[in-house]
Parts: sequence; structure tokens; C-alpha cells
Amino acid sequence: MTESAIGASSPGVAARLPRRPLVGVRDPEAAELWGPVFGDQDVGALDADLTQRYPGRPHGECIAVTGRITDRQGAPVRRQLVEIWQANASGRYAHQADRGPGPLDPHFTGVGRCLTDDQGQYRFITVKPGAYPWHTDFNAWRPAHIHFSLFGTAFTQRTVTQMYFPGDPLLAHDPFFQAVTDARARARLVATYDHELSVPGRALGYRWDIVLDGPAATPRETDA
Repeated sequence: MTESAIGASSPGVAARLPRRPLVGVRDPEAAELWGPVFGDQDVGALDADLTQRYPGRPHGECIAVTGRITDRQGAPVRRQLVEIWQANASGRYAHQADRGPGPLDPHFTGVGRCLTDDQGQYRFITVKPGAYPWHTDFNAWRPAHIHFSLFGTAFTQRTVTQMYFPGDPLLAHDPFFQAVTDARARARLVATYDHELSVPGRALGYRWDIVLDGPAATPRETDA
């Protein structure tokens, strides 16, 4: 029986159904946790270059992020869909749930994707994300990071993880990074600056390889 039917047939009796739509609980950190929704379109030429989608150039330091996706034997994972999402250079996600203090960048969405090649390599051109306050503790900040999502070749290989940058002083204070208790595993979450990967006059290069399974697997978010 609907709410209107109850009200009409039982005057003077309080309806037990709500008269207004449910109020959603909005998590202020939802932009940190939700990945992009791309749909089923083919991967386009500009999907891996997050700096070339608008007439204007996004703010911040342009970077190239490259690496290999391998299994536990070191074999390349070919034609793997790699998805990323990140904050902009001011530490703000282009997401309605993010109400952080950093300004939005009209020339940067913070989401991208690509397919690995026959050697298991991926490559993105983007901007280095900024740190931002994390409202779970006093003076808590999240270090610069990029979220990665990969499906692998089997259900058990599904990986959602985060890439960090070398020399970031906030790593020592980050609860997500420090939740990985094995120091060697934590080190696998940090990219390496690689000058040979830099694009002259445009972008600084970082290498970050991902191992999907096995003893040397890249830690997943669920491992923290």
C-alpha cells in the first residue's frame, strides 16, 4: 500500500511510511575511494593523456608515468585495461563529494585509462597531484598519490592500489601507506624518478611497475 493510500484511507492515523525522500549520507572522503565510470566505449587516443582534453593547459607539474604490468613469473600482462583517478595539482578531485579547500581546475578531470602493450607496458601523461587535508585526525594530510585499477587475467588478480612519489615527507604520516607493515611492500608503492622517461620540455618521468600476484605483488588497498 502506498503512502498516499494510507493517508487517504486512514485519516487521523499516522502513516508509517516516510513522506519525504530518504536523505543520503554523503561521505566527504568519497572522491578518494570512488573510481571513474568510463562505460563501454573503446579506449581513445587521448584517454591516456589527461593534459590534452581541453583547449587550456591544466595547472601544475606535468609528469609522464610509465611501467610494466606483470604476473608473479614476470610475464607481461598484455592488453590490460589500466584505469587511474587522482586529485589535481591543488589536491582537489573533480568529484561532487569533494568539498576540499583546493580550487577545481577547469582543464583537468583527473581520470584516464589505457591498454598495456605486448610488453605489458602502460603510459600516462598527467599532472602531479597535490596533497590535501584528510579530515580523520588533527593536521592529517594525504600525500600526493594516483589511484590505479587493474583487472588482471583472473578474478583473484583484481588490483586497486595507489602510487606514491619518492621523497614525499607526508609518507611517514599517512595512515594508508603506513598500514602496509612490510617495509619492502611499502617501497613497491613508491614510483622512481627516471630521467630517461621524461618528455623534453614538457614532462618529468616516473616509473612504477605493478606485479599482480605472488610474493612480490604490489599491495592492494584491501591489504591496508
